[in-house]
Amino acid sequence: MSSTSFYVLFESASGFGLFSVLENEEIGTFLNEVQSSIKEFSKFQRVVKLVAFQPFDSAENALHNINSITEHEITDDLRNFIESNLPKGKKSTKYPLGVIEATLGTALQENLGIPVRCDDTIKELTRGIRAHFTSFVKPLQAGLLEQSQLGLGHLSQDLRSNSILVVLIT
Repeated sequence: MSSTSFYVLFESASGFGLFSVLENEEIGTFLNEVQSSIKEFSKFQRVVKLVAFQPFDSAENALHNINSITEHEITDDLRNFIESNLPKGKKSTKYPLGVIEATLGTALQENLGIPVRCDDTIKELTRGIRAHFTSFVKPLQAGLLEQSQLGLGHLSQDLRSNSILVVLIT
């Protein structure tokens, strides 16, 4: 029976996802296994399992969280999500959290005291999660992920337009 070897944080326009990566005996070939399994969901789900998904409350909340992550800042939503869903106690240091952005990983490690990893395997896993995200989070299959992405893009554009307008007026 497989057990978790580490976790991966995935941020999307619709919310945060936490995935467990199942243990693999041959660590050296793990990257190759991930790359070969990404194309087919049936193979990929043998490597990665959804642990938790937390949708954003509103478009404004999504924009705040995504913008904060791009600035390598930990929001209360992200902190609560990670603290609620990662193992606690002695187990919390046993399984690292994979993040795609090293600077965000450093902030998480310093502020939450959890081990973090950021490497090529995490990047490939994130690519696979992105490709199959709606298969893991079934409610998003009805086009809700695309709607969230579009809404976030429009809201971001509206805010930039307002900022430009304020700059032009002042």
